[in-house]
Amino acid sequence: MTLFLPQQPGTVLLVGAGPGDLGLLTVTGLRALERADVIVADRLGARSVIDQLETERGAPLDAQIIDVGKQPGHHPVPQSGINDILITQAKMGHRVVRLKGGDPFVLGRGGEEVIACRAAGVDVRVVPGVTSANSVPAVAGIPLTHRGVATSYTVVTGHDQLSEIGGGRDHTVVVLMGVGTLINSAMVLARSGRGDDCPVAIVEDGFGENQRVTIGTLGDIAFRAARRGVRSPAVIVAGDVVTLSPYADGAFAEAAHRDPATIDLVRTP
Repeated sequence: MTLFLPQQPGTVLLVGAGPGDLGLLTVTGLRALERADVIVADRLGARSVIDQLETERGAPLDAQIIDVGKQPGHHPVPQSGINDILITQAKMGHRVVRLKGGDPFVLGRGGEEVIACRAAGVDVRVVPGVTSANSVPAVAGIPLTHRGVATSYTVVTGHDQLSEIGGGRDHTVVVLMGVGTLINSAMVLARSGRGDDCPVAIVEDGFGENQRVTIGTLGDIAFRAARRGVRSPAVIVAGDVVTLSPYADGAFAEAAHRDPATIDLVRTP
């Protein structure tokens, strides 16, 4: 059944909000937000999209907005509680939109919410979104694959077993939610075959007002991130594709001839 049919009362739509830019929300997602009775919203990406949409409309959305956003180390509404909210609101006859940052099925626990709704007899469907794993590197000019440079990539979180990722620098690694574990992640990736000189980029607040790109290598990126005060949300990219970014112009040639402590490899859009 097509997703483009109007949502029926008593159902749930899991909508991907993308990286937080209203222009990257799908048309189906936009229509769902405008018709919803209840919006259960994440913090990253989702809240920003709602704010932009209401500004563009010049009026608040008609829906009740339930904030279930999480912050690092602070989850005021646990996943089981979010599941219960979706089910309860749908069984009250509401059109429920679960607005999730990025894509619901890319490290977003969307599968868990779908399973919970189906187990409770609630009709649930998914509207895909633009994942930050692809879009945030793109805004920094980093293609995750490029002919002659990289033919594959892996998306992980900073809490995953990075040592199990195969390949070398021609296999791009994208790390989400990885700022807090950056030191360990860089060390593990360097030791697993990519080497200390493997290029790395950290893109902070992609598509946001504080967007910033920091370029380095696995051997020194933790030092550079600490010196610059890199903060979440951020996407980390490791692999030779980083050298294709305009923010990396001349950076690695420069690094080969100078003390790392004296090199500024930070580029700000």
